Amino acid sequence: MNAEVMAEWLRRQGRRVQQVAGSYWVELAPRIFQAFPYHRTLALAPRELQTLLRELGAIGVRFSVSTEASEGAISYHVVCANKTYAMEQLSGKARYDVRKGLGAFRVEPIAPAHLAAEGWAVRAETLERQGRIRAESRRWWEQLCLSTEGLPGVECWGARDTGSGLLCGSLIALTCDEIFCILYQQSRTACMRLGVNNALSYVVTQAALSRPQIAEVFYGLHSLDAPGSVDEYKFRMGYSARPVRQRVAFHPWVAPVFNATSHRMLLRLHERFPERPALAKAEGLVRLWLEGRKPLAEQPWPDALALQRSSLLAV
Repeated sequence: MNAEVMAEWLRRQGRRVQQVAGSYWVELAPRIFQAFPYHRTLALAPRELQTLLRELGAIGVRFSVSTEASEGAISYHVVCANKTYAMEQLSGKARYDVRKGLGAFRVEPIAPAHLAAEGWAVRAETLERQGRIRAESRRWWEQLCLSTEGLPGVECWGARDTGSGLLCGSLIALTCDEIFCILYQQSRTACMRLGVNNALSYVVTQAALSRPQIAEVFYGLHSLDAPGSVDEYKFRMGYSARPVRQRVAFHPWVAPVFNATSHRMLLRLHERFPERPALAKAEGLVRLWLEGRKPLAEQPWPDALALQRSSLLAV
């Protein structure tokens, strides 16, 4: 699958998508754009970036760049490139959780229409756990699932209770550039202790990496607002943090507005109104913008990259 299929999926969801000079962009908030496919890194010269902002009509853009880039906040992509991925390679705790999950749940592909009808309750419980209950709606979820119909390379998977058949977990993934990308995963809170996420992640990861055309599985960007436990779980499941820099660039006319003072204001507003996802995203963007302009050695580093810090700074 190529990026144009992902672009079509986003268009079907009602998103504004643009292609500029070979790169693809989706509008996530009014005049704020994210580059996709999310696993790619871009290399944009200053003049190219200004042209991009102008052609998109953007206030700001967010994209991943290499660690050798001159700007960008230190960050990571969560990936697994282990083509022999198997139970024996996981830690003892992870193996226990996977086996428990496989005993309680049946993991298999699920039709988009069934996921749209049954999956919102699962998604809603996940959002509530993450403190993002107002970030999405049932209507959005149904459109997300149904918009995958007929698109090559897009897959829906579900984990059902082996006894009742109740849908207890699910994920949506797509393949692009020989990369299997897990984009949305959700589970019922009461089923987490039974290993529903572990079973789902394990079966889908192993199935994807067993395909000759798949080079690796991409399990997401370092998030702006999700709790750190989300990525910690992925690392326990055999994934690793691939260092990148996350670049945020604002249009020169508005860039001076985004400074330490306005960031503190956004942070206070987010603390006062934690249920408003737009504030969390705005605070995260401005934070990345401010951090990304500092030298790498002066930036706060994610815990996931602690062991790589010295070698990356020595380059």
